[in-house]
Amino acid sequence: MATATYAISPAQKKPELQGEWNGPAWGNAGILEIGHFRPEGSDHRPRTQAKLLYGHDAIYGLFRVADRFVRCVHRRHQDPVYKDSCVEFFIQPSAGEGYFNFEFNCGGTLLASYVTDPLRTDRGLAGFKRLTKSDVREIAVYHSQPRIIDPENTEPVTWYLEFGIPYRLLEHYAGAVEIGPDALWRGNLFKCADETSHPHWASWSPVDDLNFHLPRCFGTFTFASHVTCR
Repeated sequence: MATATYAISPAQKKPELQGEWNGPAWGNAGILEIGHFRPEGSDHRPRTQAKLLYGHDAIYGLFRVADRFVRCVHRRHQDPVYKDSCVEFFIQPSAGEGYFNFEFNCGGTLLASYVTDPLRTDRGLAGFKRLTKSDVREIAVYHSQPRIIDPENTEPVTWYLEFGIPYRLLEHYAGAVEIGPDALWRGNLFKCADETSHPHWASWSPVDDLNFHLPRCFGTFTFASHVTCR
């Protein structure tokens, strides 16, 4: 199973975190398609795309989801947001032992950890550290949907989720990270909605099991030295 590759462009303008897919910051960024759906899901397969940029102090991401059957009930950070209409960014910023999972429901609530052992046990993953409340406050998040959507919205809707994660936060857990044209990171991006009427699980780099915590399936991120026009 082939893994995916993507070149992260440098930000020519700091993203304003307003969900502007074709705005000044994001217009020329390459597009990721989160289109590998697991067969265990329903027939609802929302088109999910994302863009990534790197700046001097942070890495940025913007998701666009053409969705339906949208539900969002978890409002506290570190709640199980993957049960809602959710997008996820997993990143291993260096060749160290761990990776980060940043999971956002469509209302902007975040579940995030630094994972050192993804083996699943009766108590969850074998080795991980939840990000603290102060860590979460460092992450900038824009969301176009309300924090709570209940009952489920069955009508078609396109929603956006944008984030900025400072490098200093990554370095607090993973140690010094390399940024720029010579750096090589690994990771994956996902769309899920476990407890909606039409559950589904999709990834950018294909996964060979119904499990997003599979570093062996991570794709590769390089850092472009110039903007790649799309």
